[in-house]
Amino acid sequence: MTVKEAILMIGSELKPQYPDQEIESICDIIFGHLMNFKKFDKYLQPDATIPDHIKTQIYNIIQQLKQNKPIQYILGIADFYELTFEVNSSVLIPRPETEELVYMILNDHRNATPRIIDIGTGSGCIAIALSKFWPNSTVCAVDISEAALDIARKNSERNKANVEFQKIDILSVNIPEFELFDIVVSNPPYITTAQKKVIDANVLDYEPHLALFVPEDDPLIFYKAIARFSQKMLKKTGTLYFEINEDLPEETASAIETFGFSTELKKDIHDKYRLLKAKPYDHG
Repeated sequence: MTVKEAILMIGSELKPQYPDQEIESICDIIFGHLMNFKKFDKYLQPDATIPDHIKTQIYNIIQQLKQNKPIQYILGIADFYELTFEVNSSVLIPRPETEELVYMILNDHRNATPRIIDIGTGSGCIAIALSKFWPNSTVCAVDISEAALDIARKNSERNKANVEFQKIDILSVNIPEFELFDIVVSNPPYITTAQKKVIDANVLDYEPHLALFVPEDDPLIFYKAIARFSQKMLKKTGTLYFEINEDLPEETASAIETFGFSTELKKDIHDKYRLLKAKPYDHG
């Protein structure tokens, strides 16, 4: 089987379930992982022969994709901000919107050496990316899930980052004191029960519900808890950053403002309000 034939076969097998753009992305990931191809190598080397053992792996991947298992969980890795992360069902798969959050932070604080805390770190992708691009910064990452923290620690070692990890329940009233931070960042759970009905099966069936869902009667519970934490632990000149629910941008901003912050909503590349940054009122 050639690369071209494999691409046609993957497309034919997956077309009933996956849109063309996602199939294209899946092909990039498969050939990148199994044959070390760069993004366009599959078009530059269409007649390259695929070894039998790789062909077997491709067939196996296709069968799991048909069960809606995300390609990142099948391979056990995901790319994020030019880095590679180990992932499993204990952590969310890093997404492009979260890359935009990291980009916004780095762009806002050029030539900085900040103290940062990432709350609900999951795979560690935000904390590790910031640590890699700011090697002289101090980065702390916390999560309630020990399984997630195990993955995050492995990812920190894998990417040679310098991040301190700690198990913390941000909803608890007994949060340990830290030295003040310049940046508090979080991509917390924010999907409501109503939204659960329209979520893709590959997310609903495989990604950790602990990191996804919030009570219908209190969908901003984590944002309020993190804002409350930031009242005490964020410097007066510091900044708070969130990834947010696209259906609740104004509600999220209003909730954060009640804790003494001015807020600014930001759109992502799909023109949806998915990012929010906040500063203590007395420092604009």
